[in-house]
Amino acid sequence: MRRAKPGIRNGMGLIVVILVLAFLLAVGMTVISITQTGPEVAGNVRLQQQALQVAEAGFDAAWRQLSDQLGSGVISDFSTLYRTTYGGASGLDDPQNANYFRRLTDQQLVADVVANSENELFADQPMPGDARFAYTVFLIDDETYGVPDETDCLLICIGRGPRDSYARIEVEISLN
Repeated sequence: MRRAKPGIRNGMGLIVVILVLAFLLAVGMTVISITQTGPEVAGNVRLQQQALQVAEAGFDAAWRQLSDQLGSGVISDFSTLYRTTYGGASGLDDPQNANYFRRLTDQQLVADVVANSENELFADQPMPGDARFAYTVFLIDDETYGVPDETDCLLICIGRGPRDSYARIEVEISLN
């Protein structure tokens, strides 16, 4: 019976140890990577939630303003308040148009409302106490293909937070 040389067995042990160490190193690097990205993801979610809360504050402010104007007789319907253009071109309320508001990012819409402050309720209105947060609110005619009805519309509220975080709320409102 032949016996293996002692040097060969020692070499096999070294290879096994190197493979085990490489595996443990890979597992360790994966764990470090996961623990570092977790707080970043949580921070992004927090920023998104803050932007949504700012959009809700914009909705509340717009609702108060519209209620006051309707109650005092300043307006009787929404026909004079619709925003219809983007970058000076029509089509913001037309789903077949490239300028349709749902095809545009929140950042693009806010920049356009600030640049052309016509027919908006609020244009990049800062939150009291913290100017890092602001809301933009405007109305869109929702009757593109239907029978014209000036007593209902879409109220678009866009909240902006730190690090260019945005959130949009679309609410259909109607007069009784």
